[in-house]
Amino acid sequence: MRTRASTETSLVSPTVTANVRSGYNTDRVTRAALEGLKGLALPTGYRLVAAGEIESQKESFGGIGGAIVVAIFGILAILVLEFRTFRSVLIVASVIPLGIAGGIVALLLAGKTLSFTATIGFVALIGIEIKTSILLVDLTNQMRGRGVPLEEAIRKAGEVRFLPIVLTSLTAIGGLLPIALQGSAMYAPLAWVIIGGLVSSTLLARIVTPVMYQLIAPTVEA
Repeated sequence: MRTRASTETSLVSPTVTANVRSGYNTDRVTRAALEGLKGLALPTGYRLVAAGEIESQKESFGGIGGAIVVAIFGILAILVLEFRTFRSVLIVASVIPLGIAGGIVALLLAGKTLSFTATIGFVALIGIEIKTSILLVDLTNQMRGRGVPLEEAIRKAGEVRFLPIVLTSLTAIGGLLPIALQGSAMYAPLAWVIIGGLVSSTLLARIVTPVMYQLIAPTVEA
């Protein structure tokens, strides 16, 4: 955490630097410190400017918004090219809210905030979720194309893809768990987001995706 006191009439910008103890949330401590400094009487021409992590977050978030939008539209475009039907794309994309909810809950339980790396974690999580959902929807479409009835195709695809999807998620969670437990202020939020998202999407998508497919089943050519 670093706070910079600047003056409008001078180029001198004295800084006050402090490190947050292990186990404390940097963002919360910084905001609490700034809240306490609001009542501080400053000489004319002086002001307090928060630097350090808060300054870095503002700079990072300022450029990532456009990249996230481009990434999402790119993913949707690829799905449309893959399935050639918006219904299949909607079914595949239905897992995204499930993962995002799990990632947010994991951040709250771990005591982390929505930092720049946590946002990157959400983007990576969406890609992983989409990949596993494609496996399920694509196999269902293939079975229906062979003449298998709708409900039977949904059930068989879920049975065949269940173990590969679960093992893939467990492998990713196992690889990220040491990073999450290490407690790094930079990388732990990213790991917790992906872990929480994978847990929620792996459990809930096995229910939501088949139901979505049943409700808005796409047209499949035999």
